[in-house]
Amino acid sequence: MGDHAILLNMEVKEDFTTQLEGRWRRFVKGSGALESTGASLRFVTTDAHAGQYSNAQIDDYQDLPRGRFLWRPPLRLAVRSRFSHPSGDGRSSLRGTAGFGFWNDPFLMTGARAPALPRAIWFFHASPPSNMKLDLHTPGYGWKAATLDALRPGAALMAPIAPPAMLLMNLRPVYRVLWPAVQRAIHVKEALVEGDMSAWHTYVIEWGREQASFNVDGEIVMDKAPAPRGPLGFVMWLDNQYMVVKPWGRFGWGTLEAPGRQWMEVDWLTIEN
Repeated sequence: MGDHAILLNMEVKEDFTTQLEGRWRRFVKGSGALESTGASLRFVTTDAHAGQYSNAQIDDYQDLPRGRFLWRPPLRLAVRSRFSHPSGDGRSSLRGTAGFGFWNDPFLMTGARAPALPRAIWFFHASPPSNMKLDLHTPGYGWKAATLDALRPGAALMAPIAPPAMLLMNLRPVYRVLWPAVQRAIHVKEALVEGDMSAWHTYVIEWGREQASFNVDGEIVMDKAPAPRGPLGFVMWLDNQYMVVKPWGRFGWGTLEAPGRQWMEVDWLTIEN
């Protein structure tokens, strides 16, 4: 690999052996930091506390309109990474959210764009009290492979019935009947990633035009997932936020205390058409 990110025919090879330059944009808030080890990059928060947003992030879309985001299927993303803490719900677990992949930055974090419904394909971690219960059969938190495209035409057709449907889904039998159709319309599919996050693993996303697959160290985690449309931007981050999104109309957001140093370490990534 080269000494830094190389964009050639929409292919990227990055080994983080030198300081960030070229295509990557930094987004660092609060106690967040990006630390080079000389052979890898660490995304770090140190003694993050509730009430202050802390984030360590790189991306390739800051200040770009969404129509100029770089990435469309088909492509393959591979990342070798590890984390300082395992996934879980205890104080010794990784706190906040973290991950890598592609999305449309719908929440106005890095540019003056109109808000949008989310579209993403990524490996995504969220700790409690996060509860984004978008997949009927998967917990609303944890270390997951995930796809989502709430901008599909089918999702727009369901918008007029959304308020009464959310009320009805407070009744769990109704939720189990109604939500699968909504989930298909917004192209949601998720799968928990088993294993120790604190060990080195190679994570791969194969993003096709119609379907996507995810594997870890060559083992399939999720296959034949509905693929979001592009263009999307690449993002890699670790922060101290949580989010609650439940089909029956409960929403919430906040920041968490994350004592000590928490980090995600990445020693290489590739994006190939």
